[in-house]
Parts: sequence; C-alpha cells; structure tokens
Amino acid sequence: MSRVFVTGASQGIGAETVRQLLTMGHEVIAHARSITRAEQIKTTTPGVSGVAIGDLAVMDSTRELARQANEQGPYDAIVHNAGLGGEGEARQESSDGLELIFHTNVVGPYMLTCLMPLAPRMVYLSSGLHANGVWYPDDLQWKSRPWQGMQAYSDTKLHDSMLAFELAARHPEIAVNAVDPGWIKTNMGGPSAPDPVSLGAETQVWLVTSDDPIAHASGQHVKRHKVLDPNPTVRDITARAVLVAELERITGLTLP
Repeated sequence: MSRVFVTGASQGIGAETVRQLLTMGHEVIAHARSITRAEQIKTTTPGVSGVAIGDLAVMDSTRELARQANEQGPYDAIVHNAGLGGEGEARQESSDGLELIFHTNVVGPYMLTCLMPLAPRMVYLSSGLHANGVWYPDDLQWKSRPWQGMQAYSDTKLHDSMLAFELAARHPEIAVNAVDPGWIKTNMGGPSAPDPVSLGAETQVWLVTSDDPIAHASGQHVKRHKVLDPNPTVRDITARAVLVAELERITGLTLP
C-alpha cells in the first residue's frame, strides 16, 4: 500500500485519480483549492486519509498548502495534477502579478516541488497539446505577445514536461515522469472530448503503483502505458536551465 498526494483532487481527472487509488487500497492525501472544495472531497471520496488546502495561483497559499501536505506525509508518490485551462478571452493576472495560467500550471507545481520532500515516484500532468507549445523564454507570461489562451495553455504544458525532465535528470534515484492523459470529458476537456475520465486518470495511477519497468523508469513522456517522444524542447538542457532560473527568480525557491 502506497501513500499518495494528489493535487487538484476535487473534480475531473484529479478526483478520478483519487478514486482509483482508493479502490486499489492505497492511502491518499488530496489537495483542494478552498475549504468548500475540501468539503466536497470529503463528501464524494470519504476514504481519503486527509486533505491539504491551498490555492496554487497564490504564492503564500501554496506555501501553506505545502506545509499542510508535509504534515500529512511522507509520500511514496506525488501526482501534480492541478491545472487551469486556456479558455479565457483575455490575459489575467494572479494576485501576485503573474499571468494566471502560467502561475497555476507551472509556478504552483514548481513551488510544491521545492517545498516538499521528493517522493520516490513523481508525476507531472502534461497534455498532448504540449507538442504545440512554443519555447518563448523572453515572454513566458505573455506580456508582449497578443493573447492566445489555448497557446498559453499549451506552452504551460510544455513547461510542465520540461520541469519533470529536469527533475528526472537531477535525481536519477527517483522516477519522475510527465503524463499525457488524453482528451478527456471533464469540465476542462469539454463535452466534445472522446475519452471518459476513468481513462484520463489510469496512466498516472499505473505509474505510481505498478511494478512495470516503465513505471520504475524516469524522464519519460507517457500516455496509455506507452512512452512517447516529447516536444524536442523538453530534452533541451539549455532551455530547461533557463526555465528553472526564471522560476527560481519568480519564487525565490531553488529546485532540489
């Protein structure tokens, strides 16, 4: 039995990830963005061992989230699932003055990675759209480019994959992988998505629980138990160093 921390666990793929892990007999600490969502988790998945509360789009709240999560650890696996889609028609900023999608999808999991002990298995939710992501180091937060919400989202999923591969390179003793969950019928995926939410959670559950050689390997981009070639920028050591340096500047935290 493993103890797993799952972010973004109140709905969608995150909630299904928790459900599948509980069904398999594992212990789960779930993350909720707010007290209301925490109560929702306790109602819909009463088997969770605990809930840690914090908003990944607020730096101070993310620090508090890490504190609560650490109090309920340690963990055999961490699934960085939480994320924000790119449907917005206009660029928005968080209360910390960062572009909101970048803050939620990249800065949030980066901070948790820095503030929590590394787990033996770690998964970062990417997307098939990461392949459309553009490495634009001079404008990661869309301050100078005309706003394109879905492109901004795709870029952040590229950044998440880069973060996973960088952590894997730094820590060969653990298994760190990026996952493409597919186009899933959730609030974020929309009603036109072809695949059920159960399929969207299945790969990351497998990666953090299976004895398969792929689940024990690291630095992979995985979809449906298969290792795929990521966007070439993911393997670009120089680009990854630039991304990490910028995240360190923004947060004041050093990637382990």
